[in-house]
Amino acid sequence: MAVIHHTDLKPTKLELLASWLPSRPWYLGAGEPELAKAGGFRLDDPQGEVGIEFLVVTDTSGTYPTSYLVPLTYRGAPLDGAEHALVGTMEHGVLGRRWAYDGCHDPVLVTQLLALIEGRVHAQDQNTSDTPDREVTRSYIGDSLALTELTATAATAATDDQEGTELPAPQGTALRLHRVLRPAPDNAPFLPPEAMGHVAGSWRVPDGTRARGLLVVLHAGPRT
Repeated sequence: MAVIHHTDLKPTKLELLASWLPSRPWYLGAGEPELAKAGGFRLDDPQGEVGIEFLVVTDTSGTYPTSYLVPLTYRGAPLDGAEHALVGTMEHGVLGRRWAYDGCHDPVLVTQLLALIEGRVHAQDQNTSDTPDREVTRSYIGDSLALTELTATAATAATDDQEGTELPAPQGTALRLHRVLRPAPDNAPFLPPEAMGHVAGSWRVPDGTRARGLLVVLHAGPRT
């Protein structure tokens, strides 16, 4: 299990994201973000080398607060061929220099996300070591996703649009990450008919309550 270090980061994750988010096509703000941490969870890297975090942040700079899903990976050295996905570097009080990447372009995160959807790994608490996050739910219908087919090339094929991020996955499927988070009706995630699997979770909203909705959907094929 990954060990969570409670230490200083310079700059902080929110400071890095405040500079990076406005460059994304799915960012809805018009100016400099005013960010607060709103939730998220972690996944473990089986090799113990890469930190994997699905961070939810809320931006209150606009007319209405907006929550975003930001999957990040933290590495002790640059990821070859992923310069375009670099969010920034941080100095970690225990681990030293860390390179933070948009995790949709990191094959370690994508592989573990597919394993989560299949139910072979469990979401971990964002702030406590060796503690499952019971609020994160998932489903999957179908055969094995043949993770050996997922390569670094596939991970770098992730594309952003105004709605989120899409990544081609094995066997003709596609992962769709909901970057702009919206609460599900009646607190129950709505799955589109082409969905083969999903990940859902919860996050805090500015009034102190919690919202719940879809984070990731595995579609039967790319969206057209």
